[in-house]
Order: sequence, then structure tokens, then C-alpha cells
Amino acid sequence: MGKPHAPVISYPAQGHIIPRMEFSNRMVKHGFTITFVNTDYNHKHVLEAAKTHPQDPPGDGTGPVRLVSIPDGLVPGAPGADRNQLVAGVSMGWALDVAKRLGIARAAVWPAATGCLTMHLKIPELVQNGVLYGACSFSFLLGK
Repeated sequence: MGKPHAPVISYPAQGHIIPRMEFSNRMVKHGFTITFVNTDYNHKHVLEAAKTHPQDPPGDGTGPVRLVSIPDGLVPGAPGADRNQLVAGVSMGWALDVAKRLGIARAAVWPAATGCLTMHLKIPELVQNGVLYGACSFSFLLGK
């Protein structure tokens, strides 16, 4: 079958790209080839930052973590039709939905503390059980 290949899509904001890049480098150590997808704006800045640290991955963006950029939307017929896996941040749910519809294996990554993710996923249950009263009341923390 060959070496597994996965595009990695990061939410285009500060605090999201570097953790995905670090995750991508770890995936490379486990035998993956990665295509790291950024917006044109962030791609330019990643390449500029990489020039100041040529010894560190992703280098010039042509190695095992290949850097590519996209405009605000994907162009039909763009390179990438051979992708068989997708790694995206939890906040990039649309990308995971597209991968599902296309029958592409997918994985979601959460770069913050696991406690934050757990809280995020459990809020509806906490409201349903009466621990939280409404969507924005945290009075239980104050002992009220």
C-alpha cells in the first residue's frame, strides 16, 4: 500500500498552527507523509519563520511535512485528490464533515488541555442534569 499520507488542516489563527505542526512532525516519525494546509496568508508567514530556523522542521516545506496553501476556499480540481486520510482540529468540523462525505478516513485533534475538551463536550449534559442553569450560568462555582 505504501507510506500513509494525511493532509493536516489547522484553524487559521494564532495558537492553532504550531501545535498542528508539532503533531505533524510526530506523525512523520511514525511513518506518515504530511501535507500541511494553510491559508495563503499563514503559509507565507510559516515559510518566512522557517527561513530563520532552517535546521528545524518544516524547513523549506518540501520534506516529509509538505507545506501547501489555499485561498479562502478550495478550487475544484486542485491537487490532493489522492489523499486517503485527514487530520483536522476539532474546531474545523466542516473539514471533518467533508472528509466523511468523501469517504476519507479522518481524525480530530484538540491542542488544548483535555479538561477543556471534556468540559466542552459535557456542557449539554451538565445543563440537562441541572448542574448548570442555562447556557451561561456558572453560579455553582461560587457556591450559590
